[in-house]
Amino acid sequence: MRARRLIAAASVAALGALSLAACGKSAPDVAAYVGDAKYSIDRVDEIYDDAQSKYAAAIRSQAGQNGAVPGAEEPRSSVTRQDVLNLLVSIELGRRVVTGNGIAVPDEVKPEQLEQQLRMPAAAEYTQLWGEWVDISSALVAKLTPAAPSDESIMAIYRAIEKTGAIQSGLTVAQVRQAFGEGREGSQGTEGGFVRSATALSSALQEEAEKAGASINPRYRPIGVPSVVSTGQSLIFYSLPYIDQDGPVTDISTPEAPATESAAPATPGV
Repeated sequence: MRARRLIAAASVAALGALSLAACGKSAPDVAAYVGDAKYSIDRVDEIYDDAQSKYAAAIRSQAGQNGAVPGAEEPRSSVTRQDVLNLLVSIELGRRVVTGNGIAVPDEVKPEQLEQQLRMPAAAEYTQLWGEWVDISSALVAKLTPAAPSDESIMAIYRAIEKTGAIQSGLTVAQVRQAFGEGREGSQGTEGGFVRSATALSSALQEEAEKAGASINPRYRPIGVPSVVSTGQSLIFYSLPYIDQDGPVTDISTPEAPATESAAPATPGV
């Protein structure tokens, strides 16, 4: 696939690691806190299990229609629990940003529009969450002032897309800038702009995460914000590390209180 064809449909940036504060926000059964919103590990599992169940049913149904004999193993989607929490946190932060700025979010993207390329039935809550997030992120991108990206920011986005196999690997900064329509002097090509929008959205989400005191259970760090670009023929779903105008940000931490003996232990990684 030619890199130049990567044009953003609703490309967004991503959050890096948000720390789980030791005091008041350290319950081991909680996956994430965003202000007064709390997402339990059970809630993440519920959405994940629903996605896997509906995916397996769809695959078996399709196999039956084609006269194939279903295998003994249950079909599994590539969706992970991390993907689920990424959506939940991003949607909550996005809702806060649009509310705080009085931005209207049209209900335009339906789950049915995403199910084929997301490879997940529209009835799955995971697909419905994706539809909501694309609406929110698109509304934000339309209102935020694009930010001029650094080489580091551009390469962070490139590497995230590169991991999906949807773009040629080993490109130089100059080649990636050309592919993304971003000139060296900051000029924006006709196909460019999604990197600038992603950078602006990153900053808005970072600010909101800090205001809300967002914190993530260690087992789900680093968290990323779901992103999608269009090649003109298909959609590419991916996740980025958090970036700003200067480049990738490795940590956006809420202030941590001194650890005490009564503090809940961190949940072990998976």
